[in-house]
Amino acid sequence: MEGVSTSAEDDAGTERTVRPGRRLGVDVGAVRIGVAVCDPDGMLATPVETVSAGDGDLARLAELAAEYAVVETVLGLPRSLSGAEGPAAAKARAFADRLAGKIQPIPVRLVDERLTTVTATRGLRESGVRGRKSRAVVDQAAAVVILQNALDTERASGRPPGTLVGLGQGSADDGAAPVKESE
Repeated sequence: MEGVSTSAEDDAGTERTVRPGRRLGVDVGAVRIGVAVCDPDGMLATPVETVSAGDGDLARLAELAAEYAVVETVLGLPRSLSGAEGPAAAKARAFADRLAGKIQPIPVRLVDERLTTVTATRGLRESGVRGRKSRAVVDQAAAVVILQNALDTERASGRPPGTLVGLGQGSADDGAAPVKESE
């Protein structure tokens, strides 16, 4: 492998690229919020930290967005395996709307997060991280999976992943962090 590129070619020979710039990946849970970031070329997502859900969570995410000078935030949208949205998805949408208001003009995108926690937990287990240690980093690992999937999707399709959050389009602000259906 001579060099790493942020572009790929599809079957027709059309080159696909990822928009430049760092992105923040966010996995919101009832108790913790996992955060990841990618490199400026949009190649690789890495864990950043776990933020406590509740008071101050939006402010901390805004600080991280500024610290890493991100061009976009990607937030996981929990759906059932069938693709249906339940109460957790409604809460995630409301959280995404509040986050978009807090970090504007940085755009927030909602991306499908089906099986990300399962994938993250399996990866941690396979690397030897178990028990309490696992719980402490599984949210960060899930944020990495969410962000990496978004980057890979954009690279494969040539289009930004997920759906853009428009201010004022989320659910009512109940102040509670979303609860993933699997928690």
